[in-house]
Amino acid sequence: MAKMLRVLSFLLLIPLFHQSRASQNPNPKHPSAAHSQLTNYGFPIGLLPTSVRNYTLNHTSGDFSVNLGGACRITLPPDNYLATYSKKVTGKIVQGRIAKLDGIRVRAFFKWWSITGIRSSGENLVFEVGMVTAKYPSKNFDESPDCEGKRSDS
Repeated sequence: MAKMLRVLSFLLLIPLFHQSRASQNPNPKHPSAAHSQLTNYGFPIGLLPTSVRNYTLNHTSGDFSVNLGGACRITLPPDNYLATYSKKVTGKIVQGRIAKLDGIRVRAFFKWWSITGIRSSGENLVFEVGMVTAKYPSKNFDESPDCEGKRSDS
């Protein structure tokens, strides 16, 4: 009887495990559903690192949340700026524009700056850091970067 209860318990847990992993990226070298959503809105997949675990998107409001499973550090092309992604990145996405962005910071001029928005403008991406903008070719972000070093849980 006890053995049968263990088998039954195991069988009941399988769907729960599958459901919790369904929105996770099983193969970080292939784009996740979150990366695909970026392309649906006119952005290259390289705006998100390969470590995306899951995401939520409200298609009506554009509000989104991307979970990376841990903080992530990358080097942004082409100027090799160091950038950090928080464990959770949030914002609002519409065609060609990401606004109210929270969770991505870049180091420039010996200081950390929060990237507050990104616009797609023809063949370029325009990164907003408060009132200041910087323009880079979209093709620099055609591939998702890997996190550098070990991810932390912050």
